[in-house]
Amino acid sequence: MIVVTGATGNVGRPLVRALVAAGEQVTAVSRRICAPDVPDGTRHHQADLTDPGRLKPALDGAAALFLLTSGDFMAAGGDLGAVLEAVRGSGVPRVVLLSSQGVGTGAHPPVLEDAVKASGLQWTMLRAGGFHSNALQWADLIRTRREVAAPFGDVALPTVDPGDIAEVAAAALREPGHEGETYELTGPAPVSPREQTAAIESALGEPVRFVELTRAQARDHMLRTMPEPVVESTLDMLGAPPAALRRVSPDVEDVLGRPGRTFADWAGRNAAAFK
Repeated sequence: MIVVTGATGNVGRPLVRALVAAGEQVTAVSRRICAPDVPDGTRHHQADLTDPGRLKPALDGAAALFLLTSGDFMAAGGDLGAVLEAVRGSGVPRVVLLSSQGVGTGAHPPVLEDAVKASGLQWTMLRAGGFHSNALQWADLIRTRREVAAPFGDVALPTVDPGDIAEVAAAALREPGHEGETYELTGPAPVSPREQTAAIESALGEPVRFVELTRAQARDHMLRTMPEPVVESTLDMLGAPPAALRRVSPDVEDVLGRPGRTFADWAGRNAAAFK
């Protein structure tokens, strides 16, 4: 049995489906989850990682755990060490952590990865770049005005399909040979906000206008939902990303035996979100 935390999210949901399709028994864990959120017959369990005691019933008899910590977990002072102690105490031998590409570049501290490495468990790290699905932040504006507004319109980064992250995670959870590995997960090619807009336009079959925001305009908008230090560091990364963030990694193809899916492919499969 495999436990998937964050099971209703962009990665967790397709991961649960992939594992079930492969014949695995799965326990899907999320703070708010019910039967319609998972495939028929899949066990589901409500738990918050900030309360590791509530996670323990889901771990009994598990062979592996997919571990996803949210920004809310960190903001609430969540203790990953306590979570990992519950995992180890339940006899779960393997954990696959969804980390960030920023850890490898030094932009994000390696706190979570260090905790997993120190746990004594078998581990695999998935350092994911920006998600194709981050474009969903534009969905309301596209639906109402057929418009995208974003800064740094021609700065391209190799965003990754959450479904590809899920498939790599499924391989790491199910197959031998991934223990101790750190995978950098990117898409197959860099893509800019202007190019993403064009791909969504093509998927919709209708014009979508791209409006380039100044850094100051983007900052004002982002401050509505994000703390100032995070806003500034995010804008720095988006406006002048280091070479390491622009690099296309071969790891998705190496693990899955096929190239990662392009943003245009993702847009075609998710066009309904923008209609």
